[in-house]
Amino acid sequence: MKNVIFRNGDKMPILGLGTWKSKPGEVKQAVYWALEAGYRHIDCAAIYGNEKEVGEGLAEAIRAGIVQRSDVFLTSKLWNDSHRFEDVGPALDKTLEDLGVDYLNLYLIHWPISFKHGVSFATHREEFYTYEDVPLTQTWSAMQEQKSLGKARHIGVSNFNSTKLLELIKMNEEVPEMNQIEMHPFLPQEKLVEYCRQHHILLTAYSPLGSPDSRAEKHQNDPKLLTNPVVREIARKHGVSEGQVLIAWSVARDIVVIPKSVNQDRIIANLKAADLKLDDHDMMELRDIGISHRFVDGTFFTQGQSPYELSDLWE
Repeated sequence: MKNVIFRNGDKMPILGLGTWKSKPGEVKQAVYWALEAGYRHIDCAAIYGNEKEVGEGLAEAIRAGIVQRSDVFLTSKLWNDSHRFEDVGPALDKTLEDLGVDYLNLYLIHWPISFKHGVSFATHREEFYTYEDVPLTQTWSAMQEQKSLGKARHIGVSNFNSTKLLELIKMNEEVPEMNQIEMHPFLPQEKLVEYCRQHHILLTAYSPLGSPDSRAEKHQNDPKLLTNPVVREIARKHGVSEGQVLIAWSVARDIVVIPKSVNQDRIIANLKAADLKLDDHDMMELRDIGISHRFVDGTFFTQGQSPYELSDLWE
């Protein structure tokens, strides 16, 4: 399996198992199946509410002799209610405890949005902190401290645009090592990808299949990536599934990709996508797909009494 390489030479498998929206009762088995199939990278987050089960799946695979802890690249994310300096360490400790491990390979600030401590999802103005209350630089300082303590080997961010990244870069301390963002042929993020590459920031693509499991009413009319004619034609040409084409697209761009599944056959098929080589014509067709769409639009953080705007999130 192809890897991406951190600045210090550490490797991260380019394909991992995503666990967002994997229900408790399913994710433990999914993690076990993934490790059994050959995955060596699992992506989690505190807000997904399933890290304990992810840890159980990992522990079971270790007990079965499938992997050792050192074989598995584990990523997790700091939730929005723990952005104050003093809250970052305890949040990471809770994640480590839930996962049953003593370090993470990668820890990310999940969103550049801050809630009062203990608020899982802010809706009222008084539940939010502003950038004046808790600057992103304060959170980033705490992330660097956690790395220096050995609790996270690498640190980065998620859903950060170039303006927010620049705030951290200007600190003249450690530059984020990763930015995890929504990416697929409907949202290739070329400008942000280029910006990250200029600053030696690696990238991870989430929702690489276009969030096909979004059940919310407002997503009913979203364009469907998995049934797009261009994607279908390339899948037919290579004798693979549409999902495999979309995963291979990120791999071809040297971007880490984390498709989520709790179905054993699909977990195995997704892993095989890392070996699918798309040719220049395929990549050109996907580049010219003619649809632009963001599935995770961020409006859940900017509506109502929120002090944040979409310009705080997107390019």
